Amino acid sequence: MQEKNNNDSLSAWLALGVVIIGTFMSILDSSIVNIAIPKMMAVFGVPLDDVKWILTAYTLALGAIIPLTGYLQEIFGGKRIYMFALGMFTLGSLLCGFAWSNSTMIAFRVIQAIGGGMIMPVGMSIIYQVFPREKIGLALGFWGIAAMAAPAIGPTLGGYIIEKADWRLIFNVNVPIGILGVILAGIILKGTEKKPFKSFDIVGFLSSTIGIVSILYVLGEGSTIDWSKLENPILMTLGCLSLLLFIVNELTHPDPLLDLRIFKLFDFTISQIVTSILSLAMMGGMYILPLFLQNVRGYTAMEAGLIMLPSALVMGVMMPISGNLFDKIGAKTLVIPGLIILGISSYQLSTAITMNSSTGTIIFFNCIRSVGIGLSMMPISTTGMNCVPIALVGKASALSNTIRQIAGSLSVTIMSIIMQSKTDYNYSKLSEQINVYNKASNDTIGVLTKVYMHAGQSQGNAKVSAVSQLVKMIQGQSTVDAMAYAVCVSSIIVFAAMILALFMKGKKKPNKQKKEGE
Repeated sequence: MQEKNNNDSLSAWLALGVVIIGTFMSILDSSIVNIAIPKMMAVFGVPLDDVKWILTAYTLALGAIIPLTGYLQEIFGGKRIYMFALGMFTLGSLLCGFAWSNSTMIAFRVIQAIGGGMIMPVGMSIIYQVFPREKIGLALGFWGIAAMAAPAIGPTLGGYIIEKADWRLIFNVNVPIGILGVILAGIILKGTEKKPFKSFDIVGFLSSTIGIVSILYVLGEGSTIDWSKLENPILMTLGCLSLLLFIVNELTHPDPLLDLRIFKLFDFTISQIVTSILSLAMMGGMYILPLFLQNVRGYTAMEAGLIMLPSALVMGVMMPISGNLFDKIGAKTLVIPGLIILGISSYQLSTAITMNSSTGTIIFFNCIRSVGIGLSMMPISTTGMNCVPIALVGKASALSNTIRQIAGSLSVTIMSIIMQSKTDYNYSKLSEQINVYNKASNDTIGVLTKVYMHAGQSQGNAKVSAVSQLVKMIQGQSTVDAMAYAVCVSSIIVFAAMILALFMKGKKKPNKQKKEGE
C-alpha cells in the first residue's frame, strides 16, 4: 500500500512538471512578444497601428477559446486536450518563427493562441485530478511559479534575445520545449475514456465569443480609446448585450458552456472578486514600473527586465512556500498579512518613482511587493477552487481563467486611464505657472536662456529653446507624478481586497463530500 502511494505521489509530481512546462511557455510568450514589437515594425515595414494586431489578435483568440475548454475536456479528457493545446501552441510558435509579413504573423499568432488559451485552464484541472485536496496548495504553489514569474522574466529574456541574437528566436525557442512537453504528456499523464458527444451550447458559445472579443477589442486600446469612433461604442454595446444574453442563457440551459451556478459557492465567488481586484493592484508594478524605467529613466528593455527580475525570483520562491503553508494553516492566516505587505510596499514603491531614486530602492520595494503577492494570490485562488466539487473543476477552471483574462485587460485599461488623466491634470496645473508673474518659472527660463546663448544661439532663439525645454521638463514631471499616483492608487485597492478576503470561509481541508463530488 505504501509503495502504491509513493508511486501515485511520484506520478502526480511528474504530471505537475508537464503542466508547468506548458503554463510557463504560454504565459512567457504573452510578455516576451511585447519587447519584439519595434523590431517587427522594422522587419515587416508596417506602422504601430498595424503591428499591434500581433498582440490584439492573440488576446482576442485567447478570450474566445478559454470558455470552450471545459466542454472539450468533459468530452475528450484532460490528457487529450492538454496534448492538443500544447501541440497547437508549438505549431503556432514554429509558424510565427517563419512569418514573412505582418498578416501572416497575425494569422500564426491566432493558431498559437488557440493552444495557449487552453493550457492554463486544462492544466489547473489536471492538477486537481492528480493531487488530493490536502496537498493541492503545495502543488498549485509550484504551478504558480510559472503562472506568476513568467510575465516578469519575459522582458528580460526577450530583451536579451533581441540584443544578442535573432528576434525570431523568441518563437523558435518554444518548439523543442513544446515537442518535449507533448511527448512527456503522452507518457506521464493518465488518460480517460472518451465520452459520447453531448448537446453543445451553441448560443452560449456564440454569445460569449462575441461578447468577450468585442469588449477585449475596445479595452485593448487602453487610455487611447476614442469614443468618437463609431466602432468603439457599437462594439462595447454589442459586447455588453452579448454577455447579458450569455448570462441568461447559461442560467437557463440544462448543460451550459460555462456553469455560472458555480457562483453559488461563496468562497469561489469571493476569490474571483478578490483575484480580479488584485490583478488591478498588481498592474502598479507589472505595467507602470516597466514604463517608468524605460520611458522616463531611459533604461533599455533588457536593463528594465533585469531590474524586474529579482522580484520575479522572490515570487517564484514564495509560491511553493505559501502553498505548503496553506495546506497546514489555511488561507486567511496567509492572505491578510500578504495583502498588508503588498499594500504598504506598493505605497512605498510609489514614493520611489522619482527621477532621483536609486535602482536598489526600486528593486527592494518591488521584491517586498512580490512577498505579499506570493503569500496572498495563490491561497485566494486555491480556496476558491477547493470548494468546487471535483466533477465541476474543469468548468470552474475555465470560468476562472475567463474572468482572469477579462480582468487583466480591464486592469491595464484602468491603469492607463488613471495615469493619462493624472498626467493631463498635472500638466495643466504646472503649465499655468509659466507666466510673467511667476518668479520661479521666469528664473528657470532665464538660466536656460543663458545656457542656450552660451551654446551659440541668438537671444531670441535661446529664449524660445528655453521655454520649449521648460515645457518638456513639465511634461516629464507630470508623467512621473502620474505614474507614482497610479501605483499609490493600486495600494489603496489592495486594502479593499483585504476587506473582502476577511469574508472567505477558507477551510483548511475540504470535506470528503466535496472531494468526491457527491
